[in-house]
Amino acid sequence: MILVFGGTTEGRAAISELEEAGQHYYYSTKTGEQDVTLHNGQLLSGAMTQEAMREFCTANAIRLIVDAAHPFAAHLHQTVVTVAAELGLPVIRYERQYPERAEDIRWIDDYAELAALSESSESSENSENSETSERSESSEPSETSENSEPSKLLLATTGVQSIGRLKPLEAQGLRIVYRILPRESSIRLAHQQGADDSQLCFYQEGEDEEEVMRRLKPAFILLKESGRSGGFTEKVEAARRLGIRIIALKRPSIISPSSSTLHHPSVTFHQVDGPFGLRRMIERLLPDFYPLHSGLTTGTCATAAAIAAARQALLGEQPPTVGVVLPNGETIPVEVHYAEGYAYVIKDSGDDPDVTKGIEIRAVVERKGGAGTPIEIVAGQGIGTITLPGFDYPPGEPAINRVPRQMLRQNLQPFGRPLRITLSVPEGEEIARRTFNPRLGITGGISIIGVSGIIKPFSEESFIQSIHKCLEVARATGTGHVVINSGAKSERYVKQHVTGLPPQCFVEYGNYIGETIRMAAELGIGHVTLGVMIGKAVKLAAGHLDTHSRRTVMDRAFIGQMLDECGADEGTKKRAEGITLARELWDFAPEAFFQVVKHHCYEHCRPLLPDGQLTLFLIDEQGGIH
Repeated sequence: MILVFGGTTEGRAAISELEEAGQHYYYSTKTGEQDVTLHNGQLLSGAMTQEAMREFCTANAIRLIVDAAHPFAAHLHQTVVTVAAELGLPVIRYERQYPERAEDIRWIDDYAELAALSESSESSENSENSETSERSESSEPSETSENSEPSKLLLATTGVQSIGRLKPLEAQGLRIVYRILPRESSIRLAHQQGADDSQLCFYQEGEDEEEVMRRLKPAFILLKESGRSGGFTEKVEAARRLGIRIIALKRPSIISPSSSTLHHPSVTFHQVDGPFGLRRMIERLLPDFYPLHSGLTTGTCATAAAIAAARQALLGEQPPTVGVVLPNGETIPVEVHYAEGYAYVIKDSGDDPDVTKGIEIRAVVERKGGAGTPIEIVAGQGIGTITLPGFDYPPGEPAINRVPRQMLRQNLQPFGRPLRITLSVPEGEEIARRTFNPRLGITGGISIIGVSGIIKPFSEESFIQSIHKCLEVARATGTGHVVINSGAKSERYVKQHVTGLPPQCFVEYGNYIGETIRMAAELGIGHVTLGVMIGKAVKLAAGHLDTHSRRTVMDRAFIGQMLDECGADEGTKKRAEGITLARELWDFAPEAFFQVVKHHCYEHCRPLLPDGQLTLFLIDEQGGIH
């Protein structure tokens, strides 16, 4: 059993990962006011004392604690450490991702360092007051500080708990506006600490940070180093644009700088900074929690091998694991190995039925002289070559997709010198014969691919069950409308055209288009909007309600038939015969063709929703709706 401490963005991400396991767990927040939906988890509210946490963990057979609480929840962090040490439990700290500390920000360790803020304001008033006045004249009057001097106004975004510690500054002549959540409990606590309503500025969903600051006209803004998910970067950038001086309270040190171990010898403590790392750490610590284990893409393996090869060649180091920064910004550890002149990774595909599982992906890194691209990526033995158009790169280029190339450059850039990376897969050419590469015109080996960097396997049954649960949640919103999409990209595009729905109404179908519509009909959902991109659309138009590549591939003959239906000329039909990927059709097929595709898709899907309304969006590569 797992106990998660959350109440944060990281807490939401943690339960999203845990839900995929279908196992029971507990999710604890201090106030119980965070809006979350749990299918398999049980929500707990209220702060836990050390004794209460110990008793709960013992009574409920807790085997792992996930600390995804706010970085400034120091008392909770220490309680977790103490209880984990007493009970011998492992702890995963789900930490935030933090930008580097900028020099134009005044960094402080404690609120006590703000005592001189009023004096600082006085001393700088003459040099800055003219600029502030210009800002004031060109902006609307402040709603909360109408008669105050802008040079004396501090906007505090450090949370309602900090009001009592900041109140003494008001006695020094500094006016403070406290930005807090619009919760009854927060307002009550603010009043208890002496703040009046004129000093409160509430967070509103979707509100522009710069507009808030422009309205209030503060001379200073006080932030907590809350990480990217805490909106720190957005607030800092807005303050910079308006010339507002920035003060930031450093986050407390939870982990020692030299290791990933808490300051307690009896605690086994592991740090992650994203959902993929959390899942893989849970798989390692509690192998029976997830029925199917995740794996790594060839792009992640190649990047890890390149990092290891660079450390071996440039620094003389051979660490057993290296940290790989994934496209979502999180860093995960990957096991690496070394040989004479190169490093390699044995591909971990988890429980995904992948022909590349267990292959060796090698990297050689050399210093590169002369001008040109600082990091050059070269394909060696077993890496395929593109021979047809339609991919991220033109024919003749190595079959290394755009995202893996970006990962390689991002992860190797910190070495600070021009490098040549040569990737190779000794078994690549043989393994490629068992993939779609020959059919796609990729010759000589496998492709280095991956969008997220992680492979998350699902059995067909469990994936369809998860879709059903999502549809149930969508129905519970009471809107009667669900928008189904193949993934995050199509969802992002469709959200620009379907507004006003809660996020629970957007459901991913993966490849199970037909099954998702059938389940929506069974649940009595009256309106289904289907967002589909052209690759799946041409399969669906041919009657394939499950578009997975293991079951169906693009049918060029049927595409030709649809071109006939729309009256396309012979040149267009001839060009369509040579396409590698369906998205190439956007480059030359007439608009009438896409209407034919939509018609066929609609005809196959409409009978699955006999008593409801079906809307079909065909999405192009730029997010346009057809």
